[in-house]
Amino acid sequence: MIRHIVFFSARRKEDVEAVRDGLMALGKIPYSSLFEVTLNTKVDPLSDAIDVVVYAEFEDDAALAAYKAHPLYAETTSRVKPLRELRYSADVVAA
Repeated sequence: MIRHIVFFSARRKEDVEAVRDGLMALGKIPYSSLFEVTLNTKVDPLSDAIDVVVYAEFEDDAALAAYKAHPLYAETTSRVKPLRELRYSADVVAA
């Protein structure tokens, strides 16, 4: 299983919800077994730069690749990218 975790910050505080709402559209892409978009609680003062977190699980590399190749992925990216400042992504193999 592949865990796909992406961290975002909005350029402006007033765009945080728009970033979150835009990213939620990715949940309509069929290749993940679990998909979540959540706001960072910012409890840890060292992580307060991150506003939104995407967490998804994929059966394998092929499912993750199919997800990223889906037309909705490109469409969502083009809508969210102008609103975001930072984007950090990690894909890890679950033990």
